[in-house]
Formats: sequence, C-alpha cells, structure tokens
Amino acid sequence: MPIEHQPDFDYALPLCEGDILQARDLRFAYPDGHPALNGISLNLCAGDKVALVGPNGAGKSTFMLHLNGILTGQGELKVAGLTISEKTLPQIRAAVGLVFQNPDDQLFSPTVFEDVAFGPLHMGLPEAEVRQRVEGALAAVGMSNFKERLSHHLSVGEKKRIAIATVLSMRPQLLVLDEPSAGLDPRARRTLIHLLRDLPITMLVSTHDLAMVKELFPRTIIMDEGRIVADGLTYEILENAALLEAHGLEKP
Repeated sequence: MPIEHQPDFDYALPLCEGDILQARDLRFAYPDGHPALNGISLNLCAGDKVALVGPNGAGKSTFMLHLNGILTGQGELKVAGLTISEKTLPQIRAAVGLVFQNPDDQLFSPTVFEDVAFGPLHMGLPEAEVRQRVEGALAAVGMSNFKERLSHHLSVGEKKRIAIATVLSMRPQLLVLDEPSAGLDPRARRTLIHLLRDLPITMLVSTHDLAMVKELFPRTIIMDEGRIVADGLTYEILENAALLEAHGLEKP
C-alpha cells in the first residue's frame, strides 16, 4: 500500500545505545500474579520524541511507572545512564518528568506559582533559582501570566499545561506523558500539540490519539499484552492497517 503522507521531519531510528533510556527484558507482575510486562526492550536517545500506543491493558502505564521507580520489575532499566536503585532514585526522579493523565493528581497548591515551585523548593534550591525556574517553566508552556491564578479554577487544558510546567521546573532529561490530549477540546488540543512540538526535550508519550501521533512523533512503539509488537517510523506503522487492527488500533 503506498504511503499517503510522510511527515515533514527527517528522522531515522536511533543508533545510540540508550543514552536517555535503556530497557532490557523488563518484566513485571502484579501481586495477583497478572503479568503486565513480558520482556520490554527499547532505547531512547537524546532528542527522541516517541509515541507509545496500544489498547487498554497493554502495559503502557505500568512501563511508564517503572521509569521513575514507582514500580520495580525484573530485568535491566537505566535512565540517564543510571541503573534504578534505592541509591539512585533521587537522581532518577529528577531526570524523569512524569505527567499523569489527570492534572488534578499533580496540582495541589493554592496558586500556580506554588505548584510549579514545589519541586525546585524540595530540591533545596535558593529562592532566586526557584523563581527563575518557575518563570522559565511557565514561559515554556505559554502560561507566564497565570502565576497568581488558583490552579483549581483553570480549564482542563490550562491545568495540563501547568502540570507539564511542574515537571519542567525540575529540568528533567526525559518528559513522560500519559494521555496528554485526553479530555481536551479542539482548541486546547491544538495548543498542546504546538507545545509538545516546540519543547526541546526527549519525550515519551502514551496516547490513543493517533492523529496527534501522526502529526507530532517521528517514532512509534506499539505495545500489546505487555510486549513491544512494533517499533519503527510512525508514517510506516500508521499506514499498516492490518498491524493496527491486530492490536486494537484504528488508522487515523
């Protein structure tokens, strides 16, 4: 089948050995014995922007929760060159900015400024640097004028951008987002797409929004039943209707 559309970006699959993320035969089972990860192996290189797609229950969220040590399985997992362990966990969690699907899970302070400042303050940074980081993170998500706003009064789209700012203020090496476009109206979704495109950071995004994937991510990984079943150029994967259908996905 001919390819109808190839993105404007020029991209080749990574040749690095995983300078940002390296997983080798990662396995995990929940306490009831249900296997959620069945041998995940992948590399992420600096500057990669990668979509992680698949049906519900594929293991995407479980894998993402391993990246900052919330869950721990068997196998090898390195982030920013560090093997995840109790000793390295503070460094790992500073290196990985995890943004949950529901922004209310991350916004709990009275004002936007306090939410974005929370991480840098708990890193023990001086007040001047905390303010500098907050200003920079809010500018990166286009929310500089919202510092004194009450977080719980914002729209869903605004909350999602503030949630991203809360992790950007930590200056992570890897930004990990779970369903960032879920619940957004068309205007807020478009704003988010522009934001993610412009952020100069390595990114792994779990999503069901394949139209966004086609537009934004050069590389796509499909997970199903705890395994990686495809990892390649997005425009090739999304043109493979049989592959998508076999794993509960629809061609955008």
